[in-house]
Amino acid sequence: MSALILDPLVPVWLLGGLAALAFGAVILALLRGLAGWPWRGLAALALLAALANPSLQEEDRKPLSDIVIAIVDQTSSQSVGDRTAQTETALAALRAEVAGLPNTELRVVPLRDAPGDGGSPVMATLAEALAAEPRDRIAGAVIISDGQAHDLDLKPHSPAPVHLALTGRSRDWDRRLIVKNAPAFAILGEPVALTLRIEDQGAVPTEAQGMAELSIAVDGGPAEYYSVPVGEDLDLPVTLPHGGQNVLQFEVSEGPGELTTRNNASVTAINGVRDRLRVLLVSGEPHTGERVWRNLLKSDPSVDLVHFTILRPPEKQDGIPVEELSLIAFPTRELFVEKIDEFDLIIFDRYRLRGILPTQYLENVRDYVLRGGTVLVAAGPEFGTADSLWRSPLADILPVTTTSRVLEGGFKPQLTDLGQRHPVTQGLEKQAPAGGWGRWFRQIEIAARGAGQVVMQGLEGKPLLVLSREGEGRVAVLASDHAWLWGRGYEGGGPQLELLRRLAHWMLKEPELEEEILAATTGDGTIRITRRTLAAVPPGPLSLTGPDGAEQQVTLPQRGPGLYSIEIAAPLVGLYRMAQDDLATVVAVGPPAPREFEQTLASADPLRPYLEGTGGGILRLEDGMPDLRAVGEGRTAAGRGWLGITPRGAYVSQDVRVAEILPAWAWLILAASLTLLAWLREGRMSLRKA
Repeated sequence: MSALILDPLVPVWLLGGLAALAFGAVILALLRGLAGWPWRGLAALALLAALANPSLQEEDRKPLSDIVIAIVDQTSSQSVGDRTAQTETALAALRAEVAGLPNTELRVVPLRDAPGDGGSPVMATLAEALAAEPRDRIAGAVIISDGQAHDLDLKPHSPAPVHLALTGRSRDWDRRLIVKNAPAFAILGEPVALTLRIEDQGAVPTEAQGMAELSIAVDGGPAEYYSVPVGEDLDLPVTLPHGGQNVLQFEVSEGPGELTTRNNASVTAINGVRDRLRVLLVSGEPHTGERVWRNLLKSDPSVDLVHFTILRPPEKQDGIPVEELSLIAFPTRELFVEKIDEFDLIIFDRYRLRGILPTQYLENVRDYVLRGGTVLVAAGPEFGTADSLWRSPLADILPVTTTSRVLEGGFKPQLTDLGQRHPVTQGLEKQAPAGGWGRWFRQIEIAARGAGQVVMQGLEGKPLLVLSREGEGRVAVLASDHAWLWGRGYEGGGPQLELLRRLAHWMLKEPELEEEILAATTGDGTIRITRRTLAAVPPGPLSLTGPDGAEQQVTLPQRGPGLYSIEIAAPLVGLYRMAQDDLATVVAVGPPAPREFEQTLASADPLRPYLEGTGGGILRLEDGMPDLRAVGEGRTAAGRGWLGITPRGAYVSQDVRVAEILPAWAWLILAASLTLLAWLREGRMSLRKA
C-alpha cells in the first residue's frame, strides 16, 4: 500500500507563512494583468513543495484475522433441563459458522459461578474476554446462556455487536420455596415465627396449580406433610425441640414437568438457647462437697438455682419447736408437685429418706423423669443404707443396684472403654494435669443394671458414673461424694466443671452430646462430616447425595474412640443429604436459597438493554441454530435466524519503504523553469503591446 508523506525542511508555521505570501503575490499578479501569473503560481508551488519535502511511502501489510468471542455459560442454572445439551450444540454450530467465514477466529470463554454465591458474572467475564484481545480485531461476541446475569452494573463497552443465544424452553415452568425472616437464635419453649412462600413461575400446568405438598423435618428426622396454597405467605410458628443447633428442613414436592427441584428445598439452622437453666439442688445434709456443688451452679449466670438443704433431721430431739426448724417455710409441695416440670435438672446430693419428702413427692420425681425430666444422684455412704433413695420410688428409674458396702482408699477415677467413646466423658483424660487427675478417697459400691452405661470406674474397677435413658428422660448416678476434691484442686484436681457441664447438656438432650449422632458442617467449599457412636465396630459406608442428585458412598476414617470424620469437597451450591445406618442429616452449602436458582426460567430481559446498545440481537436456541453473517459497521447486525459480525480489517505492517518524489535539484530546476516561462510569457506580451 502506497501513501504520500511530508517531512518539511522548515517549521510548519514558516511554511504556512511562505504559502500565504506566495498566494498573495499570485493574486497581485492576476490583478495587475500579468500574463505569466499561472506560471508564477506554479513556480511558487514547486518551491513550497520542495520545502515540504514530499516522499512516497510503500507499506507491505499482513491482514489479521477477525476475532469472535463466545461466552459459554456453565453456571449452576445451566445444568437444569436440557440446557447443557443446547449449549454444546450451539457451540458446535458456532464453531462451524466461524470456520466458514474467511480470516475469522473463535475465542471460547467459559462462564462459571462467581465465588460466594455471586451468581452469574456475565459482564465481568465478557469484560475480561474483551480486554484479552486487541479491540481493533474484535468483530463480535455471542453469549450462550439462559440470560441470568447478576453483575449488570459492570457492563463493558464493546467495539462490536454482542448477541445472546438463549437456552431453555418457552414452555418451562418452575416452583420454588422461599423461607423468610428465619432468626439465627430462638429461646427454647417460646415459638418463633417463620414465613414460607411457594411460588410458581412460567407455564404452570393446570394440574399443578392451587395447592402443593410441603414437608417439614427437624434434624433429619421423620418428615411431617402438609397441603398448602401456592402464591401465599404462610406464617409457621416453630418451637425448637432442643438447645444448640436445630436444623429445619422444608421441602416442596416435585410438580409434573417441573424444570428443577434444586430450589424446592431449604435448610434453616436455628440455635436454641435457654432463657434460664432451672436447677433444683436437694442436699440431704450439710457436708464439704455441698458448697462445691452450689458454687459450681451459682458461677453460671444462666443457671437459676433453687437449693434445698435439710439442716436437721426430724428424729433429732433438742427441744426446738417445729415451727422454728427453718428460717422460712420451704415450699416443698409447690416444688415437687405444682412446678416440678419447670425444672430442667434435679440433683439429689447425699439425700436420704427421712420423711421430709413424702413418697408421693418422689413418685412425682419418677414420673417427671419418664415424661422427659432429668435427675442426677450424687451418692454418699447413705446410698447403701435402709433409707437410701434406691429404696424409694426412684428405684424404678435408677440404672444401678447398691449394697451397703462403702469402699475407702485413695483412687484416681478412670474412663471405661465405653466412657472413652461416650460424649459425656470422651476426651476428658486430655484435660488431666501432668501427674494425672487428683485422687478421691470414698466410693459407694454399685452395679449397673438395665440400660445403665458405665462411663467411669473407681476402686476395684467398680462403676463410678452410670448414665441411663429412662422413658423420655435421663438419669445419672455418681457413686462418690468426693468429687469436690477436684473442685478444690487437690493433687491437681480434675475436670469437675467440664464433667458437670457435659452431664447437664447430655441430660438436656443437646445434639452435640448425643451418643449416636451424624452431623455435618460446611467450610470454604467443603463439608466436614462427623459420626459418633458407642458401637465398638466402625459404622457402614455413608451415602452422600449432592444437589444435582448424584449419590456417592463415603467411608469415614476413625479419628478417635467412637469418633469418625472426614472432610470432602462440595463443588455445588445447594442441599446435601447424608444417611448412614439409621441416621440421616442434611446440610446446605452456600446460602439457603442460592442466587442461581432464585430465577430459573431462561429470560433475555436482564441482558436486553445492553445487547441492544451494542447493536446485537437475541435468538432462542429452541428455534434453531443461528447463521453467522458478516455485515458492515453500523448496519443491522441481527435478523430472523441469523447474527451478524463486523469485519475489522486489522493488519500488521511487515515492511515500509520511503522514496523521494524528486531530489532537491530537480525541484529547483522545475521552479526556475516555471519562473523563466512566466518571464518569457510576460516579455512576449509586452512586445505585442509595443
